[in-house]
Amino acid sequence: MYVGSKDYILSLDLNDINKEPLIIHWPVTPQRRTECVLSGKDINGECGNFIRLIEPWNRTHLYVCGTGAYNPICTYVDRGQRAQEYIFRLEPGKVDSGKGKCPFDPKLNSVSALINGQLYAGVYIDFMGTDSAIFRTLGKHTAMRTDQYNSRWLHDPTFVHAQLIPDSAEKNDDKLYFFFREKASEMGQTPMAQSRIGRICLNDDGGHCCLVNKWSTFLKARLICSVTGSDGMETHFDELRKSLCYLSCKFCIISCDLIISWPNYQWVAYQGKIPYPRPGTCPGGTFTPNMKSTKDYPDEVINFMRNHPTMFNAVYPVHKRPLVVRTNVDYEFTTITVDQVAAADGNYEVLFLGTDRGTIHKVIVLPRDDLQTEELVLEEVEVFRQQLYVSSVVGVTHLALHRCDVYGEACADCCLARDPYCAWDGKSCSRYSANQKRRSRRQDVKYGNPIRQCRGYNSNANKNTLETVQYGVEGSTAFLECQARSPHVSIKWHFQKENSDRRREIRSDGRVVRTEQGLFLRSLQLSDGGVYLCTSTEKNFKHTLVKLQLVVLSARTINTIQTESTAPAAPPLQSSTWTPSAEQYKDLLTILSQPEMGLINQYCQDYWQMGDDPAAHTHKKKDLKEVQKDLRKPRNRRHHQELRKTL
Repeated sequence: MYVGSKDYILSLDLNDINKEPLIIHWPVTPQRRTECVLSGKDINGECGNFIRLIEPWNRTHLYVCGTGAYNPICTYVDRGQRAQEYIFRLEPGKVDSGKGKCPFDPKLNSVSALINGQLYAGVYIDFMGTDSAIFRTLGKHTAMRTDQYNSRWLHDPTFVHAQLIPDSAEKNDDKLYFFFREKASEMGQTPMAQSRIGRICLNDDGGHCCLVNKWSTFLKARLICSVTGSDGMETHFDELRKSLCYLSCKFCIISCDLIISWPNYQWVAYQGKIPYPRPGTCPGGTFTPNMKSTKDYPDEVINFMRNHPTMFNAVYPVHKRPLVVRTNVDYEFTTITVDQVAAADGNYEVLFLGTDRGTIHKVIVLPRDDLQTEELVLEEVEVFRQQLYVSSVVGVTHLALHRCDVYGEACADCCLARDPYCAWDGKSCSRYSANQKRRSRRQDVKYGNPIRQCRGYNSNANKNTLETVQYGVEGSTAFLECQARSPHVSIKWHFQKENSDRRREIRSDGRVVRTEQGLFLRSLQLSDGGVYLCTSTEKNFKHTLVKLQLVVLSARTINTIQTESTAPAAPPLQSSTWTPSAEQYKDLLTILSQPEMGLINQYCQDYWQMGDDPAAHTHKKKDLKEVQKDLRKPRNRRHHQELRKTL
């Protein structure tokens, strides 16, 4: 994997990203940096060689471009034939101009695609950042660009992505699609941002008399990513980024091609006769086999293309809505990657959505019976050969595509996760493999029904829940932790008093607060003591996550214990009007009064005071052994028996 940064190009090992990378230092000359600063640019944020383009040239070389301190430059990098050679170096004497390939300003977006030795780029090509173009350079074909300073073609665009999408088996029909947003002022409207999809034919050679060395097959259409309200009104989201582009258009490339290509779709503000061959058609392709070049097109076709590059009809996503919608959140989706996963009940697309908060959302979109879709968030992880590589301004990291062990140890938990990467293998939730024996494999991505899938495995789901004990002091606070393994479950808390079979549901009030992490109890009362059950419900399947016994200690008794000890008495806690008998705390007081407690307490204090000194750790081990020996020595218990008598 290759990473570009300011003045550096890095080669990272995909199998071990923490391995020492191969590094190329490619800064600008001191003279060029000085000229950049004198032109009014920032020495740190602008006057460096920011690597903005890395494309594979062949099996042994890369083609790399950088901003060159507002003077774009490109060169070739020798990476060797095999990874074991550890070759990574600049080719001497191969530096050429990066104009039309890489932007001057490192803050401006650019996209590129190297296809058959030809570089296609959406980029700003001047120092001031006003001349935007879709360029073709390198290779045997003529250098091409969009019409210069023609706002009908491009109007202050922000390029997002470029993707080669073959139309058919005929190579002459191959087209390159560009996703971008731009200012649009169609039909006399006030300029506003609109999302666009544009395309060009790879074998476009421009016109003969008009549009010489300029694209003669460039067409574009509006992308509409909208949410329809209850009143039928659409709210459009036109700030196209890479994430929105894929969320809206991942399944609609056929629709995009229909909008741009079919004869029953019209151009903006044009009701006249469409010339032949239809504008935007690739030469030598399925529909124009006798025309070998765009230079053979009639002048009326070329002139029409120059004045009417925009289609009238817009492109909508499948089902007329985005796949994923988020409202009232403190983050934005910034990028996306999609993985095709084969599960037991079909094939699914898993979306990995990066946010500006440094987290990755793992989402699957499931088809429903009513031709709609259901969005299912599988997990949210911090910044996965089954790995996802994530880059940011801070660095590069990798995450596993699947973490089946986090879904729990029960069959029901694994089934309810509905993760196409994971399945229950009879013993644990593990990576799904089509080669597994069907008898023990349990997976249901579409419906997530554990009652049907895990028959025979669910009987002990609630019986195996371990009961834990937690202590609290009257008048203080307590937090009972219970966190769901899935973001789709409904969590409920129930309380059961000792020696009682009745359970009541706990709801939030002034003293009890329910959170996503658990239950928070303020100003504990003695009546709060009892058994607390945290249960999750999903797909009509109930599962006890936590069974906890809360023991509330009387404030008066605790104060009495502290007063009788040698330590200075703590300020008295506010106590309840009802005081239990001291007989209830006889065992607790006996435990706290044991001499062994003093030894353990002294050892812990010494442990933390020594800190991280390596020499001290050897003494800690010796001290621990001495404490253990002391604990084995017989003790005189007469003193403790007297304590019990006084109680």
